[in-house]
Amino acid sequence: MTYRAPVNEIMLSMVHNGGFDQALKSGLYPDMDLDQLRAILEEAGKFATDVLAPLNQIGDTNPVKLGAAGVETAPGWSDAYSKFVEGGWSTVSGSPNHGGMGLPEIVASAISEMWNAANLAFGLCPLLSIGAIHALEAHGSQALQGQYLEKLISGRWTGTMNLTEPNAGSDLSPMRTRAEPVGDGTYKITGQKIYITYGDHDMAENIVHLVLARLPDAPAGTRGISLFLVPKFLVNADGSLGARNDVFCAALEHKLGIHASPTCTMVFGDKGGAIGYLIGEENKGLACMFTMMNSARLGVGIQGVGLAERATQQALAYAADRRQGKAAGDTAPLSAIIHHPDVQRMLLTMQSQTRVARALCLMTAASIDIANLSPDAAARKLASDRAGLLTPIAKAYSTDIANEVSSLNVQVHGGMGFIEGTGAAQHMRDARILAIYEGTNGIQAIDLVQRKLPMNGGQPVKHEIALARAMLATLPANSAYGQTAVRLSAALDAMEQATHYLLSAPTQAALAGASDYLRLCGLALGGAALAAQAVGDNSAQSIGLCRFFAERLATAAPGLALSVISGAEAVREVA
Repeated sequence: MTYRAPVNEIMLSMVHNGGFDQALKSGLYPDMDLDQLRAILEEAGKFATDVLAPLNQIGDTNPVKLGAAGVETAPGWSDAYSKFVEGGWSTVSGSPNHGGMGLPEIVASAISEMWNAANLAFGLCPLLSIGAIHALEAHGSQALQGQYLEKLISGRWTGTMNLTEPNAGSDLSPMRTRAEPVGDGTYKITGQKIYITYGDHDMAENIVHLVLARLPDAPAGTRGISLFLVPKFLVNADGSLGARNDVFCAALEHKLGIHASPTCTMVFGDKGGAIGYLIGEENKGLACMFTMMNSARLGVGIQGVGLAERATQQALAYAADRRQGKAAGDTAPLSAIIHHPDVQRMLLTMQSQTRVARALCLMTAASIDIANLSPDAAARKLASDRAGLLTPIAKAYSTDIANEVSSLNVQVHGGMGFIEGTGAAQHMRDARILAIYEGTNGIQAIDLVQRKLPMNGGQPVKHEIALARAMLATLPANSAYGQTAVRLSAALDAMEQATHYLLSAPTQAALAGASDYLRLCGLALGGAALAAQAVGDNSAQSIGLCRFFAERLATAAPGLALSVISGAEAVREVA
C-alpha cells in the first residue's frame, strides 16, 4: 500500500498542540510562516512517498549482510541515502554555523515522522546521526566541532551511539571497554559493544562512533565513564579521510524486525587500539551521552507515531476495499468491512491513538524549542521542565501505541494480516523494538516517577494538568461532543489523584505503579490534546475522534489511578 504523508494532520497538531502559530506571532521562529511550513512538509512528504516507502518491503526481505568489505545494505539503500543527502534533508535541524538549516525542533520532528512512516529501518540512520550531532554540539571541543560537525550535518558522515555491552545493558555500571591515554591528547580504545545501530554500512564516507569507556584510574560505577569520539576513518588536518581506524563490525544480529537496519557487534582495538578523542570531561561521559539519549528518546517516540500512522493508513485502505458479510442497512450483497461496527471500533482506536501520540511528541518538541530559543529566562525554565516531564511520556506512550496499532492492523486484515505479502506483519515486527531501545518503556516510567514528577515539588506536572483543564474549559456545549468533557475531566481527576499519591509514596510502591502512571498521563493529557484539535479545527473528523477517545479509551484512566494508588502490594505479594 502506498504511504500518504499526512501533511494536514501534522500541521493541525503543530498548530493546536504545539502552538506553532502562536510561536510565529511571538517571533520565536522569525524566518518561518505557515505557508513555508506547508511547503517544507509537502516536499518531505514527496521524498518519503516516492523514494523511501517503495524500499520498505525490499529492505525487509533483503536483510543487511556482512561481507569482506563490511556491511552491505539492501538494494536501493545507498542510492536513496545519496538522494537524501543531495536533497539537504540531513541538514534540517543542524546549526547554520556548520551548514545546517537550523529549523525548529518541532519542524524536524514532523519531517522525521514521515521518514519513519515511510521506512522505519532507513529512518534510524539519520536519527542516530542527529543524536551524535547534539552531543558534539553540547560537549565537544571547538577542534572536534570544527572537524566533524559540518560533515555530520551534511550527511556525508553518519553517527552512532555505542553504550551497550554483553554484560552492561540498561545498567552501565559493569562496563568493560577501556580507554588508555596515549599522551598526545588521544586515547586508545579497546573493547566490544553490541546492538550498535548502523555501526557499519556502505552509504556514507565515514562513520563517527560516540563510545562510552573507562579510563585506567576511573571510579567504579557510572561515575567513572567517559565519552569518546572514534571515527571509522581517521581525519587528516585538512579534513580529508586518512587511515582506517581500529574499529570493525564483527557480526550482525538477526532480528525480529527492522531487517534493513544493521545492528552490529563492534570490536575496538583488535589491532592495538582504536584512536579516540575525549568529548567533555574525563569520567563525566554519561552526562554527555544523556544529551544524545534525550534527543533519541523523542526521536523514537516520533518513530512510534510514524509507524502507527503507516499501519493506520493501511488498515483504512484495506477495510474500505475488503468485502465480507452484510452490515446493517447496507443494500450491497457484500459489505465493505469498514461498515461493520467492530472494525469501525478498531479503526477509530488506531486513528485517535495515533493522533494522541503525535500530539504528545509535538508538544515535547515545541517545549524544547521554547527552552532553546525564548529570550525570556523564566519561559525557558518552564519549557525546559515541561520538555523533561513530557519526554518519557512521549517516548513510551507513542511506542506502546505503535505496537498496539500495528497489531490492530493485522487484526483488521484478518488472515491476510498474518501473511507476509500484505506488509501488515512487517509493521508489527518492526514496531516491537521501539518500546525497548533508547531506554525501555519501563525505564521511561521510572524516569517519570523518580526524576521528572518530583521536580520543584511536582510543579511541572501540576502545571501540565492545569493547562489541560484550561483546554477542556473551552469545549463547547455541543451534542456532537457527547460526554467528552465529563470523561476527559474524569481522566484528569484520576491523573491528579495518582500524582498526589506518588509525590509522597514509598519508593517501591511508586515504582510498582510507574508504568500505569505513565499510561494514565498519556490518556489524560492526550485527551486534552485531542480536545484542542477538535475546538481549533471544528471538523466532524476531529470532533468525532476526540469523542471516541474520551468515551471509549480515556475511561481507563480511573482504573489506572486505582492500580497506581492501591496496586503496589499485589505486585510485592505475587512477586
